[in-house]
Amino acid sequence: MVRARCVSRSPSNGFMKHLRMLSRRVSMDDIARHLGLSRSTVSFVINDRSDIRISEETKRRVWDAVAELGYRPHAAARSLASSRTNLLGLVTDIASSPFAGGIISGAQRAAWERGQVLLIVSLDSDSAADTAMLEMLLERRVEGLIYATAGHIGVKLPEAAAEVPVVLVHCEDIEGRYPSILPDEEHGGYTATRRLIDGGHRRIGLVNLEAPYPSAGRRSGYERALREAGIDVEPALILSGPADAGAGFELARRMLQAENPPTALFCGTDRMAMGAFDAVREAGLRIPEDVAVVGYDDQKIVAAYLRPALTTIALPFEEMGAAAVEALNGDMETFQGSTMRGWLVERDSA
Repeated sequence: MVRARCVSRSPSNGFMKHLRMLSRRVSMDDIARHLGLSRSTVSFVINDRSDIRISEETKRRVWDAVAELGYRPHAAARSLASSRTNLLGLVTDIASSPFAGGIISGAQRAAWERGQVLLIVSLDSDSAADTAMLEMLLERRVEGLIYATAGHIGVKLPEAAAEVPVVLVHCEDIEGRYPSILPDEEHGGYTATRRLIDGGHRRIGLVNLEAPYPSAGRRSGYERALREAGIDVEPALILSGPADAGAGFELARRMLQAENPPTALFCGTDRMAMGAFDAVREAGLRIPEDVAVVGYDDQKIVAAYLRPALTTIALPFEEMGAAAVEALNGDMETFQGSTMRGWLVERDSA
């Protein structure tokens, strides 16, 4: 019987050297020693110095070694050499928001496409903590700052923000120093109301939120759609309250108990629409057969799971996040801000 023998072989010196090299960050010096070239030659190739004449064979050898040894450029060293960090800061309260996180994903995508990295910090209710977080981003030499909020509100930024270009997303600077990228609230209100008019409704109630920034635009769009259709604007059909289900229920119930109640409701938020659903059912009515309902926000955790599912207006969160990155990479001297239109999401409630 023949027994197999295990033959133990010691790794070659070159292989062991390669393993040791992989156990730490590979440098240009390592590549230079590996190839027997000068460090300056390796640096010229990796940094694409077209003004330095280097043979194509040498370039090929350098790039082969880069792949073989797993070399990665040192971002800090590169930023010092170029005076660029390719870092953008995003200060936001939307990290845990159920529906506005698209601002983050849109900004990240746009930054990545430009070879930039987005540093994200979460807003705090403590203004001192907000200032400290902003200082942290500035210490890391961010080249621009995006300040974003889940709700369309007015904000006041710390003074330190003025050190870099700033774009606000879904909020407005109450001091008027920085440009904003905002949803077109007027167009959203118009689109929602127009959908109800096209469905044959003439008595349309507006269950609006009290927040001053978004509510004015949504009401303006509602009234414009009515006027275009030759429908009188009735103050009794316009009620406002907190942007929650409880207020939506109370306001909708008041309208439905009126002598000449509406046959359709445009609600300023999806949560208000959720409360309006309960008011309609309490009145012994059906959605959408007796009362049609359109919401606002497309907060999917609400809108998609109501029964019937809620027809609503979606806001362009990803598009606004991406537009902020584009603005910071453009001519900030002339950028005055912009609005972006949302769109109707058809479901079953209207």
